[in-house]
Amino acid sequence: MADVPKLEQGCASPLELFNSIAAQGERVRALKAGKALKDEIDSAVQMLLSLKMSYKAAVGEDYKADCPPGNPAPRGDGGPDATEAGEDFVDPWTVQTSSAKGIDYDKLIVRFGSSKIDKELINRIERATGQRPHRFLRRGVFFSHRDMNQVLDAYENKKPFYLYTGRGPSSEAMHLGHLIPFIFTKWLQDVFNVPLVIQMTDDEKYLWKDLTLDQAYGYAVENAKDIIACGFDINKTFIFSDLEYMGASPSFYKNVVKIQKHVTFNQAKGIFGFTDSDCIGKISFPAIQAAPSFSNSFPQIFQDKTDVQCLIPCAIDQDPYFRMTRDVAPRIGYPKPALLHSTFFPALQGAQTKMSASDPNSSIFLTDTAKQIKTKTRRTRPGGMTSLTKYPLPEPSGA
Repeated sequence: MADVPKLEQGCASPLELFNSIAAQGERVRALKAGKALKDEIDSAVQMLLSLKMSYKAAVGEDYKADCPPGNPAPRGDGGPDATEAGEDFVDPWTVQTSSAKGIDYDKLIVRFGSSKIDKELINRIERATGQRPHRFLRRGVFFSHRDMNQVLDAYENKKPFYLYTGRGPSSEAMHLGHLIPFIFTKWLQDVFNVPLVIQMTDDEKYLWKDLTLDQAYGYAVENAKDIIACGFDINKTFIFSDLEYMGASPSFYKNVVKIQKHVTFNQAKGIFGFTDSDCIGKISFPAIQAAPSFSNSFPQIFQDKTDVQCLIPCAIDQDPYFRMTRDVAPRIGYPKPALLHSTFFPALQGAQTKMSASDPNSSIFLTDTAKQIKTKTRRTRPGGMTSLTKYPLPEPSGA
């Protein structure tokens, strides 16, 4: 019997309801095609009708398979003008707000259906590790999570877990905003003493950007150098390029295919805002970013184990990929990955958006000279650099 799709706790946004309706519709069709028992079909149909009623109550109109809710409806080529409705807009490609204070992260937690990292969780991390919590936890730079308590349960019961994070290499050098997840992941690796996999999504950047395959791979190599400089444990860290690893690892590709089979085009459109004019590479890519969440994608590290818990530290704009992953995981027999979400490193011009490799004037790159940094910060509008005070990279005394 197929699993009835369930919403994440607190995740009752129009988008999540839309995705659940699409999944439940697929299940009803499968039951009918398989000539399941009438009671089972009737139960599935009732669930579908209930989801559609919830959707209408939330959106104010009937569910339409080809019309995902407009907010948040990400677009691969940039989102709508968030300032039009005075609302924050966050997706894997666009971060925008009309507020000079920046993104309202409390509202984002509600909209995405995640959980706030509170003092109780921070204290539990301190007890489990015996280490003072990282300044990014104490200062709220990492502010949201999914199932971190389950990871701590596993750790306290001597069960293994591993870390997974990544980088989409769209420029020759990384900027300060890109460093945030890696600095924190380095601390997590040190205090928990666990393996780490780092995915370089050069294939993604080839699909989304005006790059050749050689350029995308070249950026991945250069960005990997910046990541290595963070000081990860060389014996417990695996950095890989999708363009290389996909062709060399049957186990990884098998998981990609499993994920692809369990996500419909309607679901992909609802989650990521894909349109009929998007290339099919974009539509299939989310399964590639999802695959490292499962331990048997790396047989050279975990052999054929499928039950090793995964913890993903990332900026919250990447969460749509892993909401999809968490929905698929139990249907293909794997544990759901847990997540720790960071805030966005604000652009030099102010907190209305984040630092971007596409706008050199918004960012301080790791290859910038002292003169370039001085010029950029002199041009900074009031509220730009002043908004960076919780992100100092060196550990200040008594912080």
